[in-house]
Amino acid sequence: MSKSRLEGPQLVLASASPRRRELLARLGLTDLSIAPADIDETPSKAEPPRDYAQRMAREKARAAAEAPANSGAHVLAGDTVVAVGRRILPKAEDEGTARACLALLSGRRHRVLSAIALLAPDGTLRERLSETQVRFKRLSEEEVGAYLAGGEWHGKAGGYAIQGSAEGLIAWISGSHSGVVGLPLFETRALLKSAGFSVG
Repeated sequence: MSKSRLEGPQLVLASASPRRRELLARLGLTDLSIAPADIDETPSKAEPPRDYAQRMAREKARAAAEAPANSGAHVLAGDTVVAVGRRILPKAEDEGTARACLALLSGRRHRVLSAIALLAPDGTLRERLSETQVRFKRLSEEEVGAYLAGGEWHGKAGGYAIQGSAEGLIAWISGSHSGVVGLPLFETRALLKSAGFSVG
């Protein structure tokens, strides 16, 4: 076990997302365990996007904390939701879904809600939520086709990844860029510091 773990709390990230690991590394947190949480991510009927994002983060943290290997560790989980009004856009697993999402987002403003939950070994739950407003330019068929051909949309909420070429199609953003990527660094840093972690 490394010196940094002996000196401070152990952290488990309840996500397989390389983007979240990269974002945590910006805070100096590279010595952590990865324990993706396998939960049902179906929204409840008429569940507001904000409530859904927060529920998903909590449930992922609790599911990962149940693993015996994670006993005694703090578990960090996050969930990012793209919403148009009260409508929650799906994670695009096929090109048709990604195209439908981009058609809906084209030329209009939408919200990206990024919830994080930190579950301590004693059961204490700390939570934060980032809300970012994003607006795409009006997308032409050629722009949509070119973006889809790149494949960055696969598995992404709302059918796009802001850290890729889609950023060149975004006319305006207000809020947390890292929250849209998948982990709001300002809120995450505050949450970890409150739990005793030494972060950059």
